[in-house]
Amino acid sequence: MSEDDKLSAEDRLIADYFKPVATHPGALGLTDDAAFLTPAPGTDVVLKTDAIIGGVHYFAEDDARDVARKALRVNLSDLAAKGATPLGFLVSLALPEDAGADWLARFALGLREDAAAFACPLFGGDTVRTPGPVMVSVAMFGSVPTGAMVRRAGARPGHRIFVSGSIGDAALGLVLRRGAIWNLTSAQRGHLIARYLLPQPRNALADAVRACASAAMDVSDGLVGDLAKLCRVSGVAAKIDVAAVPLSEAGRAAIAVDPALRETALTGGDDFEVLCTVPEPMAEAFRSAAQAARVPVADIGVIEAGEGAHFFDAGRELTFKRLSFSHF
Repeated sequence: MSEDDKLSAEDRLIADYFKPVATHPGALGLTDDAAFLTPAPGTDVVLKTDAIIGGVHYFAEDDARDVARKALRVNLSDLAAKGATPLGFLVSLALPEDAGADWLARFALGLREDAAAFACPLFGGDTVRTPGPVMVSVAMFGSVPTGAMVRRAGARPGHRIFVSGSIGDAALGLVLRRGAIWNLTSAQRGHLIARYLLPQPRNALADAVRACASAAMDVSDGLVGDLAKLCRVSGVAAKIDVAAVPLSEAGRAAIAVDPALRETALTGGDDFEVLCTVPEPMAEAFRSAAQAARVPVADIGVIEAGEGAHFFDAGRELTFKRLSFSHF
């Protein structure tokens, strides 16, 4: 009997699809029950985990390659907001019976592409069967200089509030996927749907966040609700000028057709942009560092004494049906 014949079905699955992604020596070629990682001297390890589920975070017809990339990128986004450099990840994969070899090959391709692109190798994980939809859970780890992780609890009155990229595209893209028609161009529709399907984590901004930000988090559940979380932990209030919140050309076009979509953009989630506060004396340095990293950032407001996140349009405070997306 050959060595290949002695492998269980799960062992063959791991060897065929995931071993090529486990390039770090500490992964031990995925042949052991665990892996190891030795942090560099003078660094802390930053830990993060997020899961995505079929029918909730992506559609059943979506390419498995993009499912894998989304699972990695939603976690990479959190590392960016902590000022951390990716080191590697673990992945647990729950597969239904109908997820065959073609699906797995595309999924492994997506893992391999983004593991290489973000210098973030696989260290191990688990594979199980499920009677439900596919579930992908990623546990990711990164590094920062000791004591340098940027937390939510650091915003103070007078600090400026910045957000990267554009807000609302993914939430609008999800509405499009569900059948909305806003008479957009094909390019505009494609942009919004792509932003829902495949986040663009701002890891290039991590050094600037670590050097300049007093508090930070990524925008995953919606700008309004996530900023409220940051304010609550920091014990402050935020005043936001809605006109300053960055929107893409496609996002502006959709809102022009249906102004009610502005609330969807502000509260819908899946932006995976960096939200941070920066002391006024550091604001210009942050802008310059972001420009050098080729990540657009916008100054959207200021931290004040008090509590809550307050959004104003032409001097009038807005109210929202809900602050953010929630699974519960």
